[in-house]
Amino acid sequence: MVTKNEIKFIKSLRDKSIRNKFNLFVVEGKKSINEFLNSDYKVYKIYSTHPANISYTDVIQISEKQLIQISALKTPNKHIAIFNKIKFPLKNQKNYFVLDSVSDPGNLGTMIRTLDWFGYDQLICSKNSVDCYNTKVIQSTMGSLSRVNVHYVDLYDLISSSNLPVYGASVSGKSILEFTEKKDSGIWIFGSESNGISEDISKLIDQNYCIPKGNNCVKTESLNLSTSFSIILSFLKLY
Repeated sequence: MVTKNEIKFIKSLRDKSIRNKFNLFVVEGKKSINEFLNSDYKVYKIYSTHPANISYTDVIQISEKQLIQISALKTPNKHIAIFNKIKFPLKNQKNYFVLDSVSDPGNLGTMIRTLDWFGYDQLICSKNSVDCYNTKVIQSTMGSLSRVNVHYVDLYDLISSSNLPVYGASVSGKSILEFTEKKDSGIWIFGSESNGISEDISKLIDQNYCIPKGNNCVKTESLNLSTSFSIILSFLKLY
């Protein structure tokens, strides 16, 4: 049984300020919930129209009507869970992937999923980037957020204090095919689709790189951010 106050509270977690206040976030769908159940995240509550389908002992049964009320999806998926957020320490690594002022939740979710695919477990974002616990972000990651730690930091301080080479993704940069430095050592920065990398961060970049077009006849001005991110990661990891 779920009360009206519980329904109101679950819906309120769509708001970043409420998520931060209570240190909680919502995950929808059996696959994603299971990914978080098998991670370091601790479950707060799970609600389901089919409790027997979830491998957890204390699942609260709800009706289809209640599911529709608390779900952020147009087509709700039977199960909704609330997890406690975790504050992960920033790891010292040779490779850092950095997002500067990225606001699109779908892009962020896809990039987290891409990092997970290539075996990376950390992403760094500017403080004004979209919240990784945003419902749309979590839905886009398909559970990968349970394995990729996302940090929100002052990018200028982080990058300027590092001795690693700094590379930027920019349509005005050299072709990524000309990259001859160590692929497993560096800071890679990606900016928003609308504004690119911010001016103060651009000053810290040693060299910008782009993804070359198929030929000179291609009229498209740019690629989607998450697509560019995926191509550059695949180049660094596979070639």
